Amino acid sequence: MDSTIPIAIVSAIIGIVIAFLVFSNYFQNRKSEVESITNQLETIQTNQKTSKPQQSHKNTSKKSQAKSHSHTADHKDANKRHHPLDLNTLKGHGDIVTGVCFLSNAESLATACADGVVRVFKLDDASSKSFKFMRINLPAGGHPIAVAAADEAAVAVACHALFGSSLYMYGEEKPKTGADSKQAKLPLPEIKWEQHKVHDKRAILTLVGTKATYGSADGSTIIVSCSEGTDIVLFHGKSGKIVGNVDTNQLKNNMATISPNGRFIAAAAFTADVKVWEVVYSKDGAVKEVSRIMELKGHKSAVTWLCFSPNSEQVITASKDGTIRVWNINVRYHLSEDPKTLKVFPIPLKDANGTTLHYDRLCISPDGKILATTHGSMIQWLCPETGKVLDTAEKAHDGDITDMAWSPSPIPMGDKRILVLATASVDKKVKLWAAPSLNAS
Repeated sequence: MDSTIPIAIVSAIIGIVIAFLVFSNYFQNRKSEVESITNQLETIQTNQKTSKPQQSHKNTSKKSQAKSHSHTADHKDANKRHHPLDLNTLKGHGDIVTGVCFLSNAESLATACADGVVRVFKLDDASSKSFKFMRINLPAGGHPIAVAAADEAAVAVACHALFGSSLYMYGEEKPKTGADSKQAKLPLPEIKWEQHKVHDKRAILTLVGTKATYGSADGSTIIVSCSEGTDIVLFHGKSGKIVGNVDTNQLKNNMATISPNGRFIAAAAFTADVKVWEVVYSKDGAVKEVSRIMELKGHKSAVTWLCFSPNSEQVITASKDGTIRVWNINVRYHLSEDPKTLKVFPIPLKDANGTTLHYDRLCISPDGKILATTHGSMIQWLCPETGKVLDTAEKAHDGDITDMAWSPSPIPMGDKRILVLATASVDKKVKLWAAPSLNAS
């Protein structure tokens, strides 16, 4: 029994030593972990204290950059708006503006928009900060693609839908008289006539109206509708009656227009030749017939656009061959006298590689002194006598220009009156431009 006591004591001592060593190691590890965590927390707190000023500086820097960017954008917009000839911008369109035309009084501008609305702006002053306009909501399903002056205070609108192209003529409703006149609102435009499937299912490319004053014409408005096919249709502006039609027989049309006096129709189509027709009027002033009388031959590539001179005796054409030609069509064609090329100018427009570009559109001022041209979003004003560039607006719009028109006479601007060019674009805007100086270099 005596021998077992030492053994038990020794075992107990060994167990105590082992337990001490185990617990000592455990507490040493916990202490190290706690110290490690404490050191990490101190490091994080120290980094946060030192990083706060830096983060604040970064935020300040970002705010500063944002303000700088905003200022730069505003500065760019200001530069776009402040081209010397840029007078004003007509906003409020909900989609691409597809067409513009001045009414005969020159102080009303009609715009066709892909949002299904035609707006007639009152241009009391071209420099005004805001313009009153009359809103014409078109029938559902139609997309307005062109507008033309149809008659006094009336506008013709070309629309395209799945079933084909339609024409609507809107005129002002006569104001009420008598006892009800005091409560009557301003007269609103109403549909005077409409024509559907005017070119079967083909879309309308151009729509132009003019007062026929040549020969025995009675001064009625003639509207010319050109399709994307090969057909061109003439309408009587007041009644909507079809009074003539022609076929270019050139695969597809680019555009067509009528001379200011209503005598000639000319079309630019797939080939390099331009066909010209004469509108013949009967003694009672109505359209008797439309007959082809001549072709303008000389361009080497397709003609992209053309326009008549104000006196209806000349045609100006722009071609993909890089030239502009001025033609005299006031010839004795019935005696087989051919039209004459009066002038040929190189198109003064080149890309980065030096390749000559073509003009999308042409439009001559009512005094015949300034030829406005477009290419994409650019406007270039030329002298039709010399071909000299009078001025250029490189980025006239924030997108391609879809249509343009000169005011038929000077319109008010402050205490003076000036000729104004209106341009429409895919950027949902219509801009008003002053005519450049003829002495520009």
